[in-house]
Amino acid sequence: MTNLSRRAALIGSVAALEVATLVSQRAYAALPRDRLTEIGSPGFFKFKVGNFTVVAVNDGYAGRALEGMVLNAPIAEVQRVMADAFLPTDKYNGPYTATFVDTGKMLIALDTGTGGQLAPTAGRLVANMKSAGIDPTQVDLVVISHCHADHITGLTTAEGLPIYPNAELAISQAEWAWWTEPGNETRSPDSERWNFSNVAKRFGPYAKRLRRFANDGEIAPGIRAIPSHGHTPGHTSVHISDGSAEMIALIDITHRPELFARRPDFHSAYDFDPVAASATRVKILDRVATDRTLVTGYHFPFPAVGHIAKDGSGFRLVPVDWSGTSI
Repeated sequence: MTNLSRRAALIGSVAALEVATLVSQRAYAALPRDRLTEIGSPGFFKFKVGNFTVVAVNDGYAGRALEGMVLNAPIAEVQRVMADAFLPTDKYNGPYTATFVDTGKMLIALDTGTGGQLAPTAGRLVANMKSAGIDPTQVDLVVISHCHADHITGLTTAEGLPIYPNAELAISQAEWAWWTEPGNETRSPDSERWNFSNVAKRFGPYAKRLRRFANDGEIAPGIRAIPSHGHTPGHTSVHISDGSAEMIALIDITHRPELFARRPDFHSAYDFDPVAASATRVKILDRVATDRTLVTGYHFPFPAVGHIAKDGSGFRLVPVDWSGTSI
């Protein structure tokens, strides 16, 4: 090819690139701005535990003031821990991510999110389930870890219709016993007392399909309860195993790990019994750190999957490698 031919080819290539770039820019500019906002980030993350498929599905988040979140430390100390994690020092955003397990024989949900009824920034669970290929009508079992509103309100619509119409509901004996005994209402912290009426409302449509499991018993094949009391009287973490592969859904052992794993001695405003919750937190986090067990956490930053590592007198979350684990 002559120099002239090469030059003509080069000019043609540059011109084609300029046209393609112009077309791309025009197409981008033509996208409505609300559509750009909708694109957002993915709301689910799939991975394997043995032959089980596990899916972390995000429900959004809720915000509150940071002050008052920790009961046993001055706000300046709490702010230092938040700043070390590059988090805001004036507010606290709590993410919500539920875990689903497909064992091949059963489709199991661990908690149900907010149902879009608690905060305008939450309520994305069902839409993100759909994106992940999970149909609420095909869920066989819903395991309730504890009866706080952000875990059970998503059992029903605001009108009281079941969102998982074909599912059996399972809850620990200790948790059920506390929130269904009217005499316990006055024995509960003021902030916890509305849970009694909310439990009646959300569990009502499932009354004929409700069972209680032993506090440390098998819930379903490959799914076992781990008593984790303190956050609530019967709070339950969930051990998931297939063959030699295992993981633990920590649920609310810790709220945001940047704060409460780093400082497990902190007393959370969300804990029913903060002293017991702190002791349980240390015990369970030490277990999963020592055993190097994969974990999910309901209030972990998305995708809410990773490992817990010891870090001085506390712990830290080591997020999962998305590219190496997702399926």
